Amino acid sequence: MLSTQIEIQNQTMQHIGREIHDNIGQKLTLASLYAQQLAFENKAPHINGKIENISSIINDSLTELRQLSKSLTDDTINSLNIHDLIYKECFKVNTLKKCAVHFKTNSREIDLSYEIKVVLYRIIQEFIQNSIKYAKCKDVFVELNKIEGFVFLVLSDDGIGFDATCSSKNGIGLKNMEKRSEIINADFKLTSSNNGTIVTLKIPFNDEK
Repeated sequence: MLSTQIEIQNQTMQHIGREIHDNIGQKLTLASLYAQQLAFENKAPHINGKIENISSIINDSLTELRQLSKSLTDDTINSLNIHDLIYKECFKVNTLKKCAVHFKTNSREIDLSYEIKVVLYRIIQEFIQNSIKYAKCKDVFVELNKIEGFVFLVLSDDGIGFDATCSSKNGIGLKNMEKRSEIINADFKLTSSNNGTIVTLKIPFNDEK
């Protein structure tokens, strides 16, 4: 059941990724071209400035959609270990310069199953995006450690935090993380204050996988 559920989720994400690339991406590209052509043909400087702003917004949206599409359709989850997956994700976010993501681990060779890798990877992505959008943080910290039959994933930021009992803005993202953790039988814990937010997962780990 676990393998089937993960496979269905993976197929769904790949389908969404292709739709983003082939449908929405193409429409935004066309809109950007129209905006550029309009700016070229228009002779009023004050209007040109507004057109260029619109074009810039479209191009920024297109860049983010392409990155999202690639992350949804890419099969690197299957080919890389969890250390390299997290490292690549942190590097990608750091290149955007919206906040600094710091990653550390006590082992570069944690051999997790595909199902667990998918869940942890998506939870990390969800947490980082929530921190960027809502927490007004400067730093996000990702820590992955293997300790006595368990893998511990600790995600934290130095943002403004929120009321964990009444989180309308973060609600969907938090529920997604908690539901994903249930799939891999992980203990999920969340705390938040005005000093930041911390999510901890404790995952049973078998070295003989």
